[in-house]
Amino acid sequence: MQSTTYTEETEAAIASGGRVHSLDVLRGFALLGILVMNIQAFAMPMAAYTNPTAWGDLTGANFAVWLLSHLFADEKMMAIFSMLFGAGIVLFADRASERGQSAARLHYRRHAWLLLFGAAHGYLLWYGDILFLYAVCGFALFPFRTLSPRALLVTGIALLSVSSLLFLYFGWSLSLWSEAQLADFKAEWAPSPGALAEEVAIYRSGWLSQLPHRVPITAEAQTFVLVVWGFWRAAGLMLIGMGLYRLGVLSGQASSSTYWRLLMVALLIGLPMVGYGVAWNFANGWGPESLFLGSQFNYWGSLPVSLGWVAAIVLLLRHGALRGLTRRLAAVGRMAFTLYILQTVIGVFLFYGQGLALFGQIERTGQFVIVLAIWLLQLLLAPVWLRHFRSGPLEWLWRSLTYRKRQPFHRH
Repeated sequence: MQSTTYTEETEAAIASGGRVHSLDVLRGFALLGILVMNIQAFAMPMAAYTNPTAWGDLTGANFAVWLLSHLFADEKMMAIFSMLFGAGIVLFADRASERGQSAARLHYRRHAWLLLFGAAHGYLLWYGDILFLYAVCGFALFPFRTLSPRALLVTGIALLSVSSLLFLYFGWSLSLWSEAQLADFKAEWAPSPGALAEEVAIYRSGWLSQLPHRVPITAEAQTFVLVVWGFWRAAGLMLIGMGLYRLGVLSGQASSSTYWRLLMVALLIGLPMVGYGVAWNFANGWGPESLFLGSQFNYWGSLPVSLGWVAAIVLLLRHGALRGLTRRLAAVGRMAFTLYILQTVIGVFLFYGQGLALFGQIERTGQFVIVLAIWLLQLLLAPVWLRHFRSGPLEWLWRSLTYRKRQPFHRH
Protein backbone atom coordinates (compact mmCIF):
# COMPACT_ATOMS: atom_id res chain seq x y z
CA MET A 1 0.00 0.00 0.00
CA GLN A 2 2.81 2.42 0.80
CA SER A 3 4.33 2.09 -2.68
CA THR A 4 0.93 2.60 -4.32
CA THR A 5 0.18 5.62 -2.14
CA TYR A 6 3.55 7.20 -2.83
CA THR A 7 3.17 6.69 -6.59
CA GLU A 8 -0.34 8.13 -6.58
CA GLU A 9 0.79 11.16 -4.59
CA THR A 10 3.64 11.73 -7.05
CA GLU A 11 1.30 11.50 -10.04
CA ALA A 12 -1.06 13.98 -8.38
CA ALA A 13 1.82 16.39 -7.69
CA ILE A 14 2.99 16.27 -11.30
CA ALA A 15 -0.55 16.72 -12.61
CA SER A 16 -1.24 19.69 -10.33
CA GLY A 17 2.10 21.42 -10.93
CA GLY A 18 3.23 20.80 -7.35
CA ARG A 19 6.63 19.76 -6.02
CA VAL A 20 7.78 16.25 -6.88
CA HIS A 21 9.05 14.95 -3.54
CA SER A 22 11.51 12.38 -4.91
CA LEU A 23 13.18 14.97 -7.15
CA ASP A 24 13.62 17.34 -4.21
CA VAL A 25 15.01 14.59 -1.97
CA LEU A 26 17.41 13.37 -4.65
CA ARG A 27 18.57 16.92 -5.37
CA GLY A 28 19.17 17.57 -1.68
CA PHE A 29 21.08 14.30 -1.33
CA ALA A 30 23.26 15.08 -4.37
CA LEU A 31 23.95 18.63 -3.16
CA LEU A 32 25.20 17.41 0.20
CA GLY A 33 27.07 14.52 -1.40
CA ILE A 34 28.90 16.70 -3.89
CA LEU A 35 30.47 18.60 -0.99
CA VAL A 36 32.40 15.41 -0.16
CA MET A 37 34.34 16.01 -3.37
CA ASN A 38 34.29 19.80 -3.51
CA ILE A 39 35.81 20.12 -0.05
CA GLN A 40 39.04 18.70 -1.50
CA ALA A 41 39.17 21.49 -4.07
CA PHE A 42 38.53 24.11 -1.39
CA ALA A 43 41.09 22.72 1.04
CA MET A 44 44.02 21.46 -1.05
CA PRO A 45 45.99 22.33 -4.19
CA MET A 46 44.05 21.70 -7.38
CA ALA A 47 46.07 18.66 -8.51
CA ALA A 48 44.99 16.66 -5.45
CA TYR A 49 41.41 16.44 -6.72
CA THR A 50 42.27 14.13 -9.61
CA ASN A 51 45.64 12.85 -8.37
CA PRO A 52 45.34 11.98 -4.66
CA THR A 53 49.09 11.35 -4.41
CA ALA A 54 49.87 14.97 -5.32
CA TRP A 55 49.22 16.36 -1.84
CA GLY A 56 48.72 15.29 1.73
CA ASP A 57 48.73 12.04 3.66
CA LEU A 58 47.21 9.04 1.90
CA THR A 59 47.50 6.38 4.57
CA GLY A 60 45.29 5.02 7.34
CA ALA A 61 42.13 7.01 8.02
CA ASN A 62 43.01 9.61 5.38
CA PHE A 63 43.21 6.87 2.76
CA ALA A 64 39.89 5.42 3.95
CA VAL A 65 38.20 8.82 3.57
CA TRP A 66 39.63 9.25 0.07
CA LEU A 67 38.67 5.71 -0.98
CA LEU A 68 35.11 5.90 0.28
CA SER A 69 34.70 9.35 -1.30
CA HIS A 70 35.98 8.00 -4.61
CA LEU A 71 33.83 4.87 -4.55
CA PHE A 72 30.55 6.46 -3.51
CA ALA A 73 30.73 10.18 -4.39
CA ASP A 74 33.31 11.04 -7.07
CA GLU A 75 31.36 11.72 -10.31
CA LYS A 76 28.32 9.95 -8.79
CA MET A 77 26.87 13.09 -7.21
CA MET A 78 27.55 15.08 -10.36
CA ALA A 79 25.75 12.32 -12.29
CA ILE A 80 22.67 12.52 -10.06
CA PHE A 81 22.68 16.31 -10.19
CA SER A 82 23.04 16.31 -13.98
CA MET A 83 20.25 13.78 -14.47
CA LEU A 84 17.99 15.84 -12.23
CA PHE A 85 18.89 18.97 -14.18
CA GLY A 86 17.81 17.22 -17.36
CA ALA A 87 14.56 16.14 -15.71
CA GLY A 88 14.09 19.74 -14.58
CA ILE A 89 14.33 20.98 -18.17
CA VAL A 90 11.47 18.66 -19.15
CA LEU A 91 9.36 19.51 -16.11
CA PHE A 92 9.88 23.27 -16.51
CA ALA A 93 8.99 23.19 -20.22
CA ASP A 94 5.94 20.97 -19.70
CA ARG A 95 4.53 23.22 -16.99
CA ALA A 96 5.20 26.41 -18.94
CA SER A 97 3.35 24.96 -21.93
CA GLU A 98 0.44 23.90 -19.71
CA ARG A 99 0.14 27.51 -18.51
CA GLY A 100 0.07 28.72 -22.11
CA GLN A 101 3.49 30.39 -21.83
CA SER A 102 6.39 30.20 -24.25
CA ALA A 103 8.50 27.36 -22.86
CA ALA A 104 11.41 28.16 -25.19
CA ARG A 105 11.60 31.85 -24.33
CA LEU A 106 11.45 31.19 -20.60
CA HIS A 107 13.95 28.32 -20.84
CA TYR A 108 16.58 30.31 -22.72
CA ARG A 109 16.15 33.37 -20.52
CA ARG A 110 16.44 31.16 -17.43
CA HIS A 111 19.67 29.62 -18.67
CA ALA A 112 21.12 32.94 -19.77
CA TRP A 113 20.86 34.10 -16.18
CA LEU A 114 22.32 30.81 -14.94
CA LEU A 115 25.27 31.36 -17.27
CA LEU A 116 25.92 34.75 -15.69
CA PHE A 117 25.56 33.36 -12.17
CA GLY A 118 28.03 30.60 -13.05
CA ALA A 119 30.55 33.00 -14.54
CA ALA A 120 30.40 35.21 -11.46
CA HIS A 121 30.73 32.21 -9.16
CA GLY A 122 33.74 30.86 -11.05
CA TYR A 123 35.70 34.06 -11.58
CA LEU A 124 34.93 35.79 -8.29
CA LEU A 125 34.77 32.96 -5.76
CA TRP A 126 35.85 29.46 -6.83
CA TYR A 127 37.15 27.85 -10.01
CA GLY A 128 35.13 24.66 -9.41
CA ASP A 129 31.83 26.20 -10.58
CA ILE A 130 29.40 23.85 -12.37
CA LEU A 131 26.58 26.32 -13.13
CA PHE A 132 28.19 27.75 -16.27
CA LEU A 133 28.55 24.26 -17.74
CA TYR A 134 24.96 23.39 -16.91
CA ALA A 135 23.73 26.57 -18.57
CA VAL A 136 25.64 25.78 -21.77
CA CYS A 137 24.19 22.26 -21.81
CA GLY A 138 20.73 23.66 -21.14
CA PHE A 139 20.98 25.91 -24.20
CA ALA A 140 21.94 22.95 -26.39
CA LEU A 141 19.55 20.31 -25.07
CA PHE A 142 16.18 22.07 -25.02
CA PRO A 143 15.13 20.75 -28.48
CA PHE A 144 15.88 17.16 -27.38
CA ARG A 145 13.29 17.11 -24.60
CA THR A 146 10.50 15.82 -26.86
CA LEU A 147 12.40 12.70 -27.96
CA SER A 148 11.18 9.31 -26.82
CA PRO A 149 12.70 7.93 -23.61
CA ARG A 150 14.61 5.33 -25.60
CA ALA A 151 16.04 7.97 -27.95
CA LEU A 152 17.02 10.15 -24.99
CA LEU A 153 18.84 7.28 -23.27
CA VAL A 154 20.65 6.18 -26.44
CA THR A 155 21.66 9.74 -27.34
CA GLY A 156 22.81 10.35 -23.77
CA ILE A 157 25.08 7.30 -23.84
CA ALA A 158 26.41 8.41 -27.23
CA LEU A 159 27.33 11.85 -25.86
CA LEU A 160 28.99 10.29 -22.82
CA SER A 161 31.06 8.17 -25.19
CA VAL A 162 32.53 11.21 -26.96
CA SER A 163 34.55 12.36 -23.95
CA SER A 164 35.54 8.79 -23.15
CA LEU A 165 36.88 8.26 -26.67
CA LEU A 166 38.73 11.57 -26.57
CA PHE A 167 40.44 10.62 -23.32
CA LEU A 168 41.34 7.18 -24.62
CA TYR A 169 42.90 8.85 -27.66
CA PHE A 170 44.83 11.30 -25.46
CA GLY A 171 46.10 8.39 -23.38
CA TRP A 172 47.15 6.42 -26.46
CA SER A 173 48.90 9.49 -27.91
CA LEU A 174 51.04 10.23 -24.83
CA SER A 175 53.99 8.49 -26.46
CA LEU A 176 53.71 10.91 -29.38
CA TRP A 177 53.84 14.06 -27.27
CA SER A 178 56.98 16.16 -27.35
CA GLU A 179 59.19 16.20 -24.29
CA ALA A 180 58.15 19.78 -23.57
CA GLN A 181 54.44 18.94 -23.79
CA LEU A 182 54.84 15.92 -21.55
CA ALA A 183 56.89 17.89 -19.03
CA ASP A 184 54.24 20.63 -18.86
CA PHE A 185 51.49 18.07 -18.35
CA LYS A 186 53.42 16.22 -15.64
CA ALA A 187 54.04 19.53 -13.88
CA GLU A 188 50.25 20.06 -13.67
CA TRP A 189 49.42 16.44 -12.83
CA ALA A 190 52.05 16.09 -10.07
CA PRO A 191 53.32 19.61 -9.20
CA SER A 192 56.74 20.09 -7.67
CA PRO A 193 57.02 20.98 -3.96
CA GLY A 194 57.84 24.54 -4.99
CA ALA A 195 54.75 24.83 -7.19
CA LEU A 196 52.56 23.39 -4.45
CA ALA A 197 53.99 25.80 -1.88
CA GLU A 198 53.31 28.69 -4.25
CA GLU A 199 49.67 27.65 -4.70
CA VAL A 200 49.22 27.32 -0.95
CA ALA A 201 50.68 30.80 -0.45
CA ILE A 202 48.36 32.24 -3.10
CA TYR A 203 45.19 30.91 -1.47
CA ARG A 204 46.29 31.87 2.02
CA SER A 205 46.68 35.43 0.75
CA GLY A 206 43.97 37.91 -0.18
CA TRP A 207 41.30 37.83 -2.85
CA LEU A 208 43.21 40.02 -5.31
CA SER A 209 46.30 37.78 -5.08
CA GLN A 210 44.15 34.76 -5.95
CA LEU A 211 42.71 36.24 -9.15
CA PRO A 212 45.76 35.52 -11.40
CA HIS A 213 45.50 31.85 -10.41
CA ARG A 214 41.72 31.43 -10.40
CA VAL A 215 40.83 33.36 -13.56
CA PRO A 216 42.84 31.30 -16.09
CA ILE A 217 41.70 28.03 -14.47
CA THR A 218 38.06 29.13 -14.67
CA ALA A 219 38.52 30.28 -18.26
CA GLU A 220 40.06 26.93 -19.20
CA ALA A 221 37.22 25.07 -17.47
CA GLN A 222 34.65 27.07 -19.43
CA THR A 223 36.38 26.55 -22.78
CA PHE A 224 38.86 23.70 -23.34
CA VAL A 225 37.72 21.42 -20.49
CA LEU A 226 34.10 22.05 -21.44
CA VAL A 227 34.77 21.00 -25.03
CA VAL A 228 36.77 17.83 -24.33
CA TRP A 229 35.01 16.61 -21.18
CA GLY A 230 32.42 18.72 -19.40
CA PHE A 231 29.83 19.19 -22.14
CA TRP A 232 29.78 15.55 -23.23
CA ARG A 233 29.64 14.29 -19.66
CA ALA A 234 27.00 16.69 -18.35
CA ALA A 235 24.87 16.80 -21.51
CA GLY A 236 24.87 13.02 -21.84
CA LEU A 237 23.75 12.63 -18.24
CA MET A 238 21.08 15.32 -18.67
CA LEU A 239 19.60 13.45 -21.64
CA ILE A 240 19.64 10.24 -19.61
CA GLY A 241 17.88 12.16 -16.85
CA MET A 242 15.22 13.34 -19.30
CA GLY A 243 14.66 9.76 -20.41
CA LEU A 244 14.52 8.40 -16.87
CA TYR A 245 12.10 11.15 -15.87
CA ARG A 246 9.84 10.33 -18.82
CA LEU A 247 9.95 6.67 -17.70
CA GLY A 248 9.00 7.63 -14.14
CA VAL A 249 12.27 6.42 -12.61
CA LEU A 250 13.41 9.73 -11.11
CA SER A 251 9.93 10.66 -9.94
CA GLY A 252 9.52 7.37 -8.08
CA GLN A 253 6.80 6.00 -10.36
CA ALA A 254 8.64 2.97 -11.78
CA SER A 255 8.08 -0.54 -10.45
CA SER A 256 9.83 -1.68 -7.30
CA SER A 257 11.59 -4.38 -9.31
CA THR A 258 13.14 -1.65 -11.48
CA TYR A 259 14.72 0.01 -8.46
CA TRP A 260 15.95 -3.29 -7.01
CA ARG A 261 17.56 -4.15 -10.37
CA LEU A 262 19.27 -0.76 -10.49
CA LEU A 263 20.57 -1.31 -6.97
CA MET A 264 21.94 -4.74 -7.86
CA VAL A 265 23.67 -3.40 -10.98
CA ALA A 266 25.30 -0.70 -8.85
CA LEU A 267 26.57 -3.23 -6.32
CA LEU A 268 27.59 -5.99 -8.73
CA ILE A 269 28.90 -3.97 -11.69
CA GLY A 270 29.31 -0.28 -10.84
CA LEU A 271 31.22 -0.47 -7.56
CA PRO A 272 33.54 -3.31 -8.70
CA MET A 273 34.36 -1.31 -11.85
CA VAL A 274 35.22 1.80 -9.83
CA GLY A 275 37.20 -0.31 -7.35
CA TYR A 276 39.17 -1.94 -10.13
CA GLY A 277 40.04 1.53 -11.40
CA VAL A 278 41.50 2.38 -7.99
CA ALA A 279 43.66 -0.76 -8.10
CA TRP A 280 44.72 0.03 -11.70
CA ASN A 281 45.77 3.56 -10.82
CA PHE A 282 47.82 2.52 -7.81
CA ALA A 283 49.42 -0.31 -9.79
CA ASN A 284 50.44 2.25 -12.40
CA GLY A 285 51.77 4.71 -9.83
CA TRP A 286 49.16 7.39 -10.52
CA GLY A 287 51.13 8.53 -13.54
CA PRO A 288 49.80 10.70 -16.37
CA GLU A 289 48.00 7.65 -17.81
CA SER A 290 45.67 7.75 -14.81
CA LEU A 291 43.98 10.91 -16.05
CA PHE A 292 43.21 9.52 -19.50
CA LEU A 293 43.07 5.74 -19.10
CA GLY A 294 42.68 5.04 -15.40
CA SER A 295 39.81 7.52 -15.14
CA GLN A 296 37.65 5.47 -17.50
CA PHE A 297 36.70 2.94 -14.84
CA ASN A 298 35.11 5.62 -12.67
CA TYR A 299 33.80 7.57 -15.66
CA TRP A 300 31.57 4.65 -16.66
CA GLY A 301 31.22 2.96 -13.27
CA SER A 302 29.84 6.14 -11.75
CA LEU A 303 26.68 5.86 -13.87
CA PRO A 304 25.37 2.58 -12.40
CA VAL A 305 26.51 3.63 -8.91
CA SER A 306 24.60 6.91 -9.21
CA LEU A 307 21.50 5.04 -10.36
CA GLY A 308 21.96 2.74 -7.39
CA TRP A 309 21.82 5.78 -5.12
CA VAL A 310 18.64 6.91 -6.89
CA ALA A 311 17.10 3.48 -6.45
CA ALA A 312 18.02 3.26 -2.77
CA ILE A 313 16.51 6.66 -2.01
CA VAL A 314 13.28 5.98 -3.90
CA LEU A 315 12.90 2.65 -2.10
CA LEU A 316 13.35 4.45 1.23
CA LEU A 317 10.68 6.93 0.23
CA ARG A 318 8.30 4.20 -0.86
CA HIS A 319 8.61 2.41 2.46
CA GLY A 320 8.30 5.61 4.47
CA ALA A 321 11.70 5.11 6.08
CA LEU A 322 13.76 7.93 7.64
CA ARG A 323 10.97 10.42 7.05
CA GLY A 324 12.54 13.08 9.23
CA LEU A 325 15.76 12.94 7.24
CA THR A 326 14.08 12.77 3.81
CA ARG A 327 11.90 15.78 4.63
CA ARG A 328 15.02 17.74 5.49
CA LEU A 329 16.75 16.52 2.32
CA ALA A 330 13.74 17.69 0.32
CA ALA A 331 14.04 21.14 1.89
CA VAL A 332 17.74 21.21 0.99
CA GLY A 333 16.81 20.18 -2.55
CA ARG A 334 14.32 23.02 -2.86
CA MET A 335 17.11 25.45 -1.92
CA ALA A 336 19.88 23.72 -3.89
CA PHE A 337 21.05 26.85 -5.76
CA THR A 338 21.31 28.95 -2.60
CA LEU A 339 22.92 26.20 -0.55
CA TYR A 340 25.41 25.34 -3.33
CA ILE A 341 26.66 28.92 -3.27
CA LEU A 342 26.58 28.89 0.53
CA GLN A 343 28.90 25.87 0.48
CA THR A 344 31.32 27.91 -1.61
CA VAL A 345 31.09 30.89 0.73
CA ILE A 346 31.81 28.65 3.72
CA GLY A 347 34.66 26.90 1.89
CA VAL A 348 36.24 30.22 0.88
CA PHE A 349 35.90 31.57 4.42
CA LEU A 350 37.45 28.49 6.00
CA PHE A 351 40.31 27.89 3.61
CA TYR A 352 41.22 31.10 1.79
CA GLY A 353 43.16 34.10 3.00
CA GLN A 354 40.10 36.35 3.11
CA GLY A 355 38.90 34.09 5.93
CA LEU A 356 40.67 31.62 8.23
CA ALA A 357 43.39 30.72 5.67
CA LEU A 358 43.35 26.97 6.42
CA PHE A 359 44.25 26.08 2.82
CA GLY A 360 46.67 23.16 2.73
CA GLN A 361 46.50 22.59 6.50
CA ILE A 362 43.56 20.19 6.89
CA GLU A 363 43.97 16.52 5.96
CA ARG A 364 41.16 14.46 4.45
CA THR A 365 39.84 13.25 7.80
CA GLY A 366 39.55 16.82 9.03
CA GLN A 367 37.89 17.84 5.77
CA PHE A 368 35.24 15.17 6.29
CA VAL A 369 34.50 16.48 9.79
CA ILE A 370 33.93 19.90 8.20
CA VAL A 371 31.63 18.28 5.61
CA LEU A 372 29.56 16.70 8.40
CA ALA A 373 29.25 20.07 10.12
CA ILE A 374 28.08 21.78 6.91
CA TRP A 375 25.61 18.95 6.26
CA LEU A 376 24.15 19.44 9.74
CA LEU A 377 23.95 23.20 9.26
CA GLN A 378 22.15 22.94 5.92
CA LEU A 379 19.79 20.16 7.05
CA LEU A 380 18.79 22.31 10.00
CA LEU A 381 18.68 25.63 8.13
CA ALA A 382 16.65 24.67 5.04
CA PRO A 383 13.39 23.56 6.75
CA VAL A 384 13.44 26.58 9.07
CA TRP A 385 13.96 28.96 6.15
CA LEU A 386 11.15 27.38 4.12
CA ARG A 387 8.71 27.76 6.98
CA HIS A 388 9.00 31.52 6.50
CA PHE A 389 9.83 31.84 2.79
CA ARG A 390 8.60 30.13 -0.37
CA SER A 391 12.09 29.41 -1.70
CA GLY A 392 15.76 30.17 -1.17
CA PRO A 393 16.87 33.75 -1.92
CA LEU A 394 18.82 32.82 -5.05
CA GLU A 395 15.98 30.61 -6.31
CA TRP A 396 13.64 33.57 -5.82
CA LEU A 397 16.01 35.94 -7.64
CA TRP A 398 16.53 33.49 -10.51
CA ARG A 399 12.80 32.92 -10.91
CA SER A 400 12.03 36.65 -10.76
CA LEU A 401 14.63 37.35 -13.44
CA THR A 402 13.31 34.52 -15.60
CA TYR A 403 9.72 35.75 -15.50
CA ARG A 404 10.73 39.45 -15.44
CA LYS A 405 8.38 39.90 -12.52
CA ARG A 406 8.92 39.95 -8.78
CA GLN A 407 7.85 36.54 -7.49
CA PRO A 408 6.15 35.85 -4.14
CA PHE A 409 8.79 35.32 -1.47
CA HIS A 410 7.37 35.48 2.06
CA ARG A 411 4.83 33.00 3.34
CA HIS A 412 1.71 34.61 4.78
